[in-house]
Amino acid sequence: MARARKKTQRRSFGAIRQLPSGRYQARYPGSDGTLQAAPQTYETKREAEVYLAQVQADQSRGDWIDPQAGEELFAAYAKKWIDERGVAATTAELYRRLLRLHLEPTFGDQYVNAISPAKVRTWRAERLTATGATTTAKSYRLLKAIMQTAVGDSLIRRNPCFIDGAGSEYADERPVATVEQVFALAEAIGIRWRLMVLLGAFASMRPEELAELRHSDIDLDTGSVNVRRAAPELNTGERVIGDPKSRAGKREIMLPGFILIDVRRHLEWFAQDGPDGLVFVGERGAPLRGTTFGRKWRKAKEAVGMPKEFRFYDLRHTGNNLAADTGAKMKDLMVRAGHSTEKAQLIYQHSTAEHQRKLADAIDLDVRRQYASKEPVPGGGSFGTVHRIVPPLPAPAQGARRR
Repeated sequence: MARARKKTQRRSFGAIRQLPSGRYQARYPGSDGTLQAAPQTYETKREAEVYLAQVQADQSRGDWIDPQAGEELFAAYAKKWIDERGVAATTAELYRRLLRLHLEPTFGDQYVNAISPAKVRTWRAERLTATGATTTAKSYRLLKAIMQTAVGDSLIRRNPCFIDGAGSEYADERPVATVEQVFALAEAIGIRWRLMVLLGAFASMRPEELAELRHSDIDLDTGSVNVRRAAPELNTGERVIGDPKSRAGKREIMLPGFILIDVRRHLEWFAQDGPDGLVFVGERGAPLRGTTFGRKWRKAKEAVGMPKEFRFYDLRHTGNNLAADTGAKMKDLMVRAGHSTEKAQLIYQHSTAEHQRKLADAIDLDVRRQYASKEPVPGGGSFGTVHRIVPPLPAPAQGARRR
């Protein structure tokens, strides 16, 4: 009597077949439901079965990552990542430069899912030698952010960037100008740009905020400046008008009384006409350009003897230190300087105009104590007697006065 054939049990998940080479190939249902082959073949059928069991378990837990999903070139994915961030123009420019110079040469033609922790470590070691710690830290933070988005997009299982401290920067302490050096810089740079130096230091204004300051942003009755916009200049020379650097960048700054004479004088002599007129313009009336101002700034630094690495942006440290020395509360200091994080904003957003006025008056008194002579100057208005900080300025040459 013939023996009955044993019925083969049908596999419930995936499929296994033996190839002509004798090895076994495992296939599993992908995200689209069609069977796709495992990335490697197996010597035994049992090994293929173990692989399918792992895939099935991962899919049931929601931990499964389609190996083919991450087969997207890093360069294309990173460029799309930058375009989708919605960051400020200057930040996007920085990201593209870091990508082009420091990430693409190593990872540009690799698939996203092929970037391993070992490759990241090797790349970082090479960058530290080639470009130094600061640029490497910036590049690493960008790479880590891009790869973290790839995790969220289910392209990779986990971020390959997990080197402790690799994204931290330890920059040298920035130089801080004294009150006397600030006024020396204001004198050396010339009468047209004098107020720009004073506001950069004693009002803690950023250069891009000064570049877009308008007539209507200044209220001489209250002695204040409203920062509403900024106009950073990209490396391409493009002037990008938009919001300030952070949400707290939109702020009202109460001015120390000694600056008000310079403000009135500058508005009369140099600013564009009308409420929308720019406060700081070039000699031909065009918007402020970094190249033009940069040359004058470098000459002024040399004349005063300031370090070469001293930036216009560093003037803010002088004002911030003076404000801190008044004993003001942290939230008032943050508002004045326009510093912000999402968490910190909730803490210091309730700083009042009264607090800001007191802070500005305290700076005013401190600067007078450090620098001012006893000779009174008329025109102090509601802010009391204004003492002369520097010798009186001459009027512009014939034809330079705007009104």
